[in-house]
Amino acid sequence: MTLGYPVACHRLGNGLRVVVSEDHAAASVTVHVHYDAGSRDERPGRSGLAHLLEHLMFVGSRNAGPGEHAGLLAACGGRFNGGTAADRTVYFEHLPAGAAELALWLEADRMATLHEMLSQELLDTQRAVVIQEKYQRYDNVPYGDTDQRLLALVYPSGHPYHHPVSGSVADLRAVTLDDVRGFFRACYAPGNAVLAVTGDVVAKQVLAAAERYFGPVPAGPARPRIPAVVLEPAAGPARDDAAGAVPSAMTTAGFRLPANSVTDPGILACDLALRILAGGTPSRLHRVLTDELQAAREVRARTAPRTRGNSLGVITVPAMPGAGGAVIEKALADELARLGGGEPGEDELACARAGAERELLAALSASTGRAAALAYHAAAFGDPGLINTAASRIAAITPAQVRQAAATWLRPQCAAIVTTRPAPPPGGRPSPKE
Repeated sequence: MTLGYPVACHRLGNGLRVVVSEDHAAASVTVHVHYDAGSRDERPGRSGLAHLLEHLMFVGSRNAGPGEHAGLLAACGGRFNGGTAADRTVYFEHLPAGAAELALWLEADRMATLHEMLSQELLDTQRAVVIQEKYQRYDNVPYGDTDQRLLALVYPSGHPYHHPVSGSVADLRAVTLDDVRGFFRACYAPGNAVLAVTGDVVAKQVLAAAERYFGPVPAGPARPRIPAVVLEPAAGPARDDAAGAVPSAMTTAGFRLPANSVTDPGILACDLALRILAGGTPSRLHRVLTDELQAAREVRARTAPRTRGNSLGVITVPAMPGAGGAVIEKALADELARLGGGEPGEDELACARAGAERELLAALSASTGRAAALAYHAAAFGDPGLINTAASRIAAITPAQVRQAAATWLRPQCAAIVTTRPAPPPGGRPSPKE
């Protein structure tokens, strides 16, 4: 299946890549700015800096002071947000088509002038917000530290993906104004960014507006290309067992996967293998753990594609109350070995493909999702038009490729296991051994 989304591309003199996809089905537009930088680019002792800078990008710029960015967009019925991940930091506005140039002006102004607004007071304020957010989302919620514990097992110390995007509180408190300014100068230059615009626009007009608003932004220093750190599958199992304030036990298995690539189908084969194993109700582990053994409430799988090194595969199994982790881990190991030892059935592979294609098409059908995909493919692979052939690449994966992916990357001995069991009440009896 080849899609037909129109894609127009242009590179400004300062290095900014501009991608436009016209879609006149609705009178709205998405403006999406993708910076090819994330938590992978943080130096030791400064984890969380990329996310902190994302917050600071909303404090104002030379021509749109504190609160004006949000106020101007709200006044025209727009919505906006930003996000930080391991490989990227993004900002978007979705608004009526007639207000597209407002979003372009706002994004260009903060790309060019945010550094002028930075002050110790603003840094201290946003640092406090980010630390509080970390407490609320990760440190003080059930299972909130699972990803941090998993990353520490899957990626060795010093690897760019070893630490979580949220960083550590100690590192956040150590961030200085010079750290923020240096990260901004290095990572937020036009040559390290992609501007994607989708919706009810005319490509030539958008390209001209991009030149008008973003063209004067100084190019900034050239950024050296850092090679990917791609590791072999783990040589042996690793684990982290803990007790906490959780309602029931949960087992999470993490795996190194191939780096994301459009020339190597390994990441797609691994994703389909994970869907066959634990992709909800049609999966093998759901049938065994939920239906037959009644040891799990559900099973979930996800793939986190990454470009600077190994991608991440995760299987999550929340246990039924009283169920022991040993039962879950044995079933997990058995099904991993079984898939690596034989090709999947055509029906279950078709089901996994359908799930992957459905998620892809749902994302691309929305203006916001299509803008994000265009920007990502432009930044990661140099070709935003790859969104039109993504479904075909999924459909081309064979049973033999899925078996080989499982046999290479998803072997039981490659798993990093993180378990969390309910802590006994003070003075109470310990919970059953997991």
